[in-house]
Amino acid sequence: MIEKRIFAVVIAVLVLATSASYAQESKEITAFTAASLTGAFTEIGQMYKNETNISVVFNFDGSQVLRTQIENGAYADIFVSANTKQMNLMKNEGFMNNSSITVFTRTKPVIIVPKDNPAKIQSISDLAKPGLKIVIGTKDVPIGDYTLQILAKLANDSAFGPGFTKKVMANVVSNETNVNYITSKVALGEADAGFAYKSDVTKDLASKITKIEIPDKYNVIAEYPMGILKQSKYPAQAQEFINLVKSDKGMAVLEKYGFEPVISPAVSVKAASNATAPKATA
Repeated sequence: MIEKRIFAVVIAVLVLATSASYAQESKEITAFTAASLTGAFTEIGQMYKNETNISVVFNFDGSQVLRTQIENGAYADIFVSANTKQMNLMKNEGFMNNSSITVFTRTKPVIIVPKDNPAKIQSISDLAKPGLKIVIGTKDVPIGDYTLQILAKLANDSAFGPGFTKKVMANVVSNETNVNYITSKVALGEADAGFAYKSDVTKDLASKITKIEIPDKYNVIAEYPMGILKQSKYPAQAQEFINLVKSDKGMAVLEKYGFEPVISPAVSVKAASNATAPKATA
């Protein structure tokens, strides 16, 4: 009788362990992701689900908005920022598994104008024309931070000077918290120009928006880091997703959307499924 009870207990434990393992494998993971990655990461998320049968729930918004949400208790497994500033703030506040953080792609800001370009903007120097309607990001959203850096470079160049920057800022009619809001307003003709990322002018928007390159001497490089949060309940699965993003397949998707690879190791998401999650560090 005792042996039968022991056998029953063992079976029950095995069933519970198997059920728990299955439940963990079938759970979805949550990625708080910079809005400029909406198209690329939606596609990569579907690839991940096809390979692992695990869904990725995305929250796309300005990086500073996502950081604030996490600081206020929102749950996420992965944080993906459009600049290193927001990621460093998350690291310094102890939210991130620091060893998991990697800069995986980059892009450049550009000036965007409506396709019919009613204000006849041809170059960055035209942004100082009086009466223009320009939309930029707030100073806390990465695209806004990059825009201010560009304007500061122009102000320090005698060919433009601080007077030029003041004229440009006088034309700003809206400060947006999300780069997608900037592209939407320009596409709809609600603004004459805006600062967005080169990668934001997707195939869907190419018929509505024209991009104007910013000379490299005034431009900045937008670097995108991602990493796993310490609160993640599924760090191994989150690492699998990061591996997929960094794989050749993931980088091919990013390049399709106008992003440039920073690192592109041949990593297989399936091969990572047996890997242990990296240990959390301060």
